[in-house]
This record gives sequence, structure tokens and C-alpha cells, in this order.
Amino acid sequence: MSTQSTSSTTKLRSAVLGAAGYSGAELAVMLARNPYFELSYAFASAGRAAEPFSNLYPRYQGVVDIQVQPWTDDLVEDLADKLDVAFLALPHEASEAVTPLLLAKGIAVFDLSGAFRLKDPALYPKYYGYEHQHPELLDQAVYSLMEWLDKPLPQLVSVPGCYPTACSLALLPLLKAGLVADGCIPVINATSGVSGAGRKAALNTSFCEVGLNAYGFFQHRHRPEIEQNLGRKVVFTPHLGNFKRGILATSVVTLKSGVNAEQVAAAFQQAYAAKPLVRLVNHSPNVADVAGTPFCDIHWQQDGEQLVIVSAIDNLLKGAAAQAMQAANIKFGAPETAGLFAGAAE
Repeated sequence: MSTQSTSSTTKLRSAVLGAAGYSGAELAVMLARNPYFELSYAFASAGRAAEPFSNLYPRYQGVVDIQVQPWTDDLVEDLADKLDVAFLALPHEASEAVTPLLLAKGIAVFDLSGAFRLKDPALYPKYYGYEHQHPELLDQAVYSLMEWLDKPLPQLVSVPGCYPTACSLALLPLLKAGLVADGCIPVINATSGVSGAGRKAALNTSFCEVGLNAYGFFQHRHRPEIEQNLGRKVVFTPHLGNFKRGILATSVVTLKSGVNAEQVAAAFQQAYAAKPLVRLVNHSPNVADVAGTPFCDIHWQQDGEQLVIVSAIDNLLKGAAAQAMQAANIKFGAPETAGLFAGAAE
């Protein structure tokens, strides 16, 4: 799947747009420790004053001290010969607006927003609240659910959402193996920590205010993304929980008559035995076990034709920054997990 090769002596010059936010900050740290990439630039919104990254995240003082500069679109012209790849951790409409400018200068784009995830532009007004201005890019973008990608990555890569990553990784092995009953509509209940709402302060997502509640009934923007991945309708109900980071998704399906536990296990083993960032575990996953890691942990339990699959990820890592880094590693010919583990030898 590599489209370009690199080495530790020829680093890819990279920038993070949205480096002040949680996912962008995680990416900045990964790029800084990835021996195949160079964190050349870090940008935040235009209204901010330039300041060191370690001012925003003091735990990285002496580790990542790059200046986080305010972004303006006229910077694209100056970056054309200084940048190989840009990671966008921006609001959806902002990503959609800047992406064509970067692509026109030959800069590869890894977009963490939802701007290019859905192939049908008609879904954007309903689920994202705006008309898509660049529908021609929806066909160009490749959706990088890396464990299921079977095509090369182009210059525009759309990184999956956090909920869709957890849910799709849990359900795709069963659907691809033909084990789910015809007409079955998977029922998914998933709970995210408060970091999924971003760093900007808001009363309803304040750690002190959040208990446990469901939201986004039938209208959450990740529902059509999950349905696009699975090729069938789902009932998806997200929840907000009183913890910092992580997602726990519980998916329920009806199996075809006669499907046994050995067939289910074989489907998961065949799908993920060679995938380093998916762990098939023998206990119900806990978000505490995946927080701060790039893994997705998956466990299932069967009772006759009923199957419950539980999956857990860190929403900021496997659900965002780590998946983007994983995709960039593969696109540019670096080891798949380069930069994903602090202190690990690559």
C-alpha cells in the first residue's frame, strides 16, 4: 500500500494544523518521536498568539517545544516547497476549505475531521449541518480504516471517526465472513470520555458536570459513517461518560442459524491475526486498558444466535491521531507502528 518510501535519514516534512487541540497535540508528539517524520510546523487558529507547544501542554517541556503559530491560508504559498504532508485536526468546514489549497501545492493531506468521510454529499446538511463545497474530493479521498484497507493511499486520506473505528472493527469480521443473519440490524451502544468533545470549555461537557447520559438519538453524524462501513443500517446510540479518554462500544447482532463459536473465533482470527493494533482479549475490555495506547481491544460472547461484541479504544489515539499516524506510516513506507509508542525502538 506504500506510495512513497522513506528512511530515517530522509525524513518527511510534516505539519499539524490544529495542534492546540487534543488530537492535534497527540499527533504533534507522535511526529516528533517518529524517526521517519519531522515535525516541521505546528499551527493553531488564526486568533491565537504564537507560543511554544510546551506552554499549551507543559508535560512536554523539553520534549516538544516547537512554536505553535497562528494559521492563515496565505501561508500555503510559502509552505509549498517546505512540506510533504499536513495533518488536519480542524473543524469539518475548516478542513474542507484548506484541503484543496494544500493539495494544489502537492502536499499530502491526512484529515481527522469528518469533511471527507461520507461519500454522499447529500448527507452533510443533515448530519454535519452544512453544504459540502468540494464534493469532487469525496471520491478522491480514501477512508483509512487501516485494518480493512485494500487500496493504496492517495494524496487525500480521510481518517475515520472514533465511534466508527470502535464499532466497525468489532463488526466487520462477522459481516465479511457472512455470519450475520440477513436483515439483522446491529444495535450499538457506545460511551466516550469527555475528551471526545474537544478542548474548548463547555458546561455540558465539563468533567464536573458529566455523569452518564445518552445523546444524538438517530441523528449522530457517526451513524451514516458506520452504516457506510458496514453496508447496512444500524441502531447507534452514543453516550457521554465521566472519564477523560476512551470509548467502549457494545454491539449486538443476530447470527445465521447454526453459526457456532468456532466460526466466530475464526472470523476474528482471520481478520486480525496479522494486525498489530487490534488485540483479541479473553475478557470484557476496559477503557483503562487502552487509554494512552493505539490499540483496539475486542471481546465477544455468544448465546445461541445472539452475539455481543465489546470493543474499546482511546478516542484520541486509535480513534484519531494514532490511526492517522498509522496510515501515514503505511503510505510513506515506514514501519506501521513507528511513532506510536513512547520510548519504543522503531
